[in-house]
Amino acid sequence: MPKSKPFIFGYGVIVVLLIIYLGSKVSFIFQPIVVLVQTLFFPFLLSGILYYLFRPIVELLESWGVPRVLSILLIYVAFISLFVMLGFLLGPILSDQFKNLVDNFPAIMNKVQKRLIELQKHPWISPYIQWNDISSQAVNYLKNSITDIGRNIAQFIGIIMNIIVVFVTVPFILYYMLKEGEKAPKYFLRILPAQEREHGMKILRDMDLALSSYIKGQVLVSLFVGLVVYIGYLIIDLDYALILALGAVFTNVIPFVGPLIGTIPALMVAWIHSPMMVIKVLIVAVIAQQLEGNVVSPLVMGRTLNIHPLTIILILLVAGGLGGFLGLLLAVPTYAVVKVVVSHVYRLIQLRKVQQNRGTLFFD
Repeated sequence: MPKSKPFIFGYGVIVVLLIIYLGSKVSFIFQPIVVLVQTLFFPFLLSGILYYLFRPIVELLESWGVPRVLSILLIYVAFISLFVMLGFLLGPILSDQFKNLVDNFPAIMNKVQKRLIELQKHPWISPYIQWNDISSQAVNYLKNSITDIGRNIAQFIGIIMNIIVVFVTVPFILYYMLKEGEKAPKYFLRILPAQEREHGMKILRDMDLALSSYIKGQVLVSLFVGLVVYIGYLIIDLDYALILALGAVFTNVIPFVGPLIGTIPALMVAWIHSPMMVIKVLIVAVIAQQLEGNVVSPLVMGRTLNIHPLTIILILLVAGGLGGFLGLLLAVPTYAVVKVVVSHVYRLIQLRKVQQNRGTLFFD
């Protein structure tokens, strides 16, 4: 049997593929593990985000002499109070806008149909678009959606249960992460040899810095963009301004494509209203993105991740195709962590080679 490196690598690939194939044949064995991961993924994800947001406050209160447990409880009380206050301030507005959206939905559909008829008659557009095919596909989609409602009830109930699980478990997970989180690296480093633990701690610190900077920066930037967009939509008197601004907050966490995704619903609402409103929405979006890109992001995030924009675009294209919206959301921080680990491992390998070469020269 050949023992050269290419053949050994090929044997390794064959063994891995064989294990994957055999695993697919007994997938029922791993089903409980998949269910467990799916159930715990979002609670731990949300707890991790809140951990990086609340940890600086806990450390600040601790530096002032406040015990850690009391600091965590004070943060919980302050966060709940802020959430309740926002509920009282924005809840009625949000409720009214949702009610108006539901009540006006038939009228909105009529306006959309009217706009499509106008586009169909436009001499610059009608030769290039097959409106009959589009309308038939839309009708078939609506029919299929109606027939699928009964089958989707179980999925809807499952989503509600997952939301309940998240709200119940996140406070407990977050409490123990804030209380015991500083001890976690020591437990992870126990699996390493004693001489490698210092380098392992360096890797964990850099991973922590990359994740912390990205999460805190993206949250602050997204909140800023949502506030600017909301004020802009109020100024131009756009319908459903708060709903659209909240959508912009959630989509803006996705680099590059997030702001575009958040602007599309506003453009659709503006298009139903009037062409001039579309121009106003575009002006608001451009102003918000210019302030975010040139003022807020450099101050809040800086260049901590040090990832080229083209690299981010390629990562988002691949992640979006593989994981959808969740892939877009997690792609950049995952890449940042992997980049830190790979760079440190590469430096460690190079350092060992240098040490081995020095040892060889010494004995020669």
